[in-house]
Amino acid sequence: MDNCIFCKIANKQIPSSIVYEDDNLLAFKDINPAAPVHLLVIPKQHVATLSECTEEHAEVLGKMLALVPRLAAEHGISVTRGADGEPSGGFKTLINSGPDGGQEVYHLHLHLYGGPRPWRGMRT
Repeated sequence: MDNCIFCKIANKQIPSSIVYEDDNLLAFKDINPAAPVHLLVIPKQHVATLSECTEEHAEVLGKMLALVPRLAAEHGISVTRGADGEPSGGFKTLINSGPDGGQEVYHLHLHLYGGPRPWRGMRT
């Protein structure tokens, strides 16, 4: 897509703070973070919304989700267990789809949020 900002980021036409890249995916820091850690994971291939995904997108969707634990660990937001076995830390993932779903950029993207709360504008 000629006007898609995330396609331009994936094609290195717009600079970003890239934290991960492979042949299919790109992950970078959100420029307006809502949490101490706020990363975006995108497929390099343009897909406008999750609603447009089909079985042919299953592999890239799986790769997006499978990347999350690695990014969480690298950014210090993994779920860990203390000596008492109780969990601490953690993160949230979100994919917005369409205007009623809060999507602002029409290129499929997964938000990864983490770090000490409260997070800006997030209730759950």
